[in-house]
Amino acid sequence: MLSGGLDSTVAFALTAKRTALALTFDYGQRAAKREIAAARAIARRYRVAHRAIALPWLASITSTALVSRKAALPSPDLEDRAATCRSAAAVWVPNRNGAMINVAAAFAEAEGAGEVVVGFNIEEGSTFPDNTRAYMRAATRALGYSTANGVRVASPTAGWDKARIVAEGRRIGAPLDLIWPCYEGGRAWCRRCESCKRSLRALDIS
Repeated sequence: MLSGGLDSTVAFALTAKRTALALTFDYGQRAAKREIAAARAIARRYRVAHRAIALPWLASITSTALVSRKAALPSPDLEDRAATCRSAAAVWVPNRNGAMINVAAAFAEAEGAGEVVVGFNIEEGSTFPDNTRAYMRAATRALGYSTANGVRVASPTAGWDKARIVAEGRRIGAPLDLIWPCYEGGRAWCRRCESCKRSLRALDIS
C-alpha cells in the first residue's frame, strides 16, 4: 500500500525487491492526484507494477477535513497531545485502513502474495489506533479467515518514529525526493498540516 508519503515510501523501498504490486487508493482525499502521481513515480523507479484503486463511496460517507474542502485542515502543535488528538479526529475517515487493507489483501491473494505491506509509524500510532502493531495483528487474524493463503499485514516502519524512518530511508537510498506527504493537493506542500509538519521535522527542513 503506497500512498506516496514518507512512511509508505520507505516501507515500500525496504520491501520492493519482493513486491508484486504497489497500490494507491483514491477515496476522494484532497491530495489524491498528487499521491497517485508520487506513488506511480516511486514504483516506476523500482520497476514495480502500480495500480490506483478508486473508493468513491468512502468519500461519500464522510465529512472529514481530509476529503471535504469545506472543513479546515488542522495545523496542530506536535508537542501538544490534546491538539494532535483533535487533529486526528478532524481527518479521520471511517474504517479507511480497514477497507484499504482488505482490498489490498484480495489483490495479494490473487497474486499469490503472502503479505500486505503498510507504512505505519509509532508517532501517528499514538493518535490513530489503525496505525499500530496491535491493529496489524488483529487484521492479520481476520485475514486468516478471509484469504485462502492467510495473507498477513506487515510494516517494517511500525515501531519507528518519523526521524528513524527518514534515517533508514536515506541509508537505503529511498526516493525521498519523490514523496508527497501533504494533506493538500496543491503545487507544493502546504507545510501547515500535521503530515507536513511531521515530515518536515523528520527531514530537518525548516
